[in-house]
Amino acid sequence: MDAWWHEVWQTLQAEFNGIGDAQQVTQITLRLLFAALLGGILGFEREHKGKAAGVRTHMLVAMGAALFVLVPQISGAEADAMSRVVQGVIAGIGFLGAGTILKGKAQDAEENVKGLTTAAGLWMTAAIGVAAGMGKESTAVLSTVLALVVFSVMPRIVRLFEKP
Repeated sequence: MDAWWHEVWQTLQAEFNGIGDAQQVTQITLRLLFAALLGGILGFEREHKGKAAGVRTHMLVAMGAALFVLVPQISGAEADAMSRVVQGVIAGIGFLGAGTILKGKAQDAEENVKGLTTAAGLWMTAAIGVAAGMGKESTAVLSTVLALVVFSVMPRIVRLFEKP
């Protein structure tokens, strides 16, 4: 039994040798949690307004985007490789966002499109996750605040100009 456990332990150590030291694990954990927090803030705002993509969706998008840039970054990827990773995240989130867009018919026979703001919000959330994953915390926070302004303040401003 001891030989079996020793073999399992050695296999686990070999599999997880890329984890790194405690500082690296802490950095990864904090960046992922930070991305999740910022994504959750945007998701809470959307969920509070009854939109399809809420807290969990935004948190997962932000964490996923952060993870996609964290892994190559800690593996020592060059700038050109990181650029391709970011391009892939942008394109991938575009497909996710496209799934939130619904096209219907309005009563007056004009086309009615819904979900564009949700799609754009998911795209923005991914960008915030990328910033958090790359260690650009101030950029991620500023972007989150600006996105909240767009989500919360801009509808009020638009309503002011629409009233006769």
